[in-house]
Amino acid sequence: MTPSNSSSWLSRFAQLPTQRWPWALLAVTSFALIGAAMYFQYVLDLQPCVRCIYQRTAVLALGLIALIPLINPQIKPLKWAGLLTWLGISVWGYVIATDHVALQQSANSWFAVCDINPRFPEFMPLHQWLPGFFGAPGSCGDIDWQFAGLSMPQWLRVIFAGYAVTAVAVIAAHLTSTAKQR
Repeated sequence: MTPSNSSSWLSRFAQLPTQRWPWALLAVTSFALIGAAMYFQYVLDLQPCVRCIYQRTAVLALGLIALIPLINPQIKPLKWAGLLTWLGISVWGYVIATDHVALQQSANSWFAVCDINPRFPEFMPLHQWLPGFFGAPGSCGDIDWQFAGLSMPQWLRVIFAGYAVTAVAVIAAHLTSTAKQR
């Protein structure tokens, strides 16, 4: 790859946050994961636990936050709110998934404790408003589903890491491109 080709690639990559389709893609992938969660819960009868609900909330927040810059990604506050919140939510989701994996892999299951109800803010008790979506009747220590040897929280850890790495790469490319333009 020649230097002009690499700078052209970087320039195109840096422009992603100013276009609508990447924000739409982030929203669609998040909402597709929510659809998968509903399938697991209501078709396969896999009941979510409290940590599952927190991860679900992070995925939903990613999809909803992507809608803000989708309005007009050329408006800097919308774009930067989307970028920084995307990164923050991805890291938060990764931390929750990592904690969930550690709980599932705990050597002593007697200490694998999880709350009975999610701890949402008092002004926003989502588990009471929408119990079919935010209710948590499952147990955090149970591994009821695996694919390719990974449990659901392990897959979510991979997904959140992918979202976070992508956010860092997009932000870095955008900042680098912006600095070169000055």
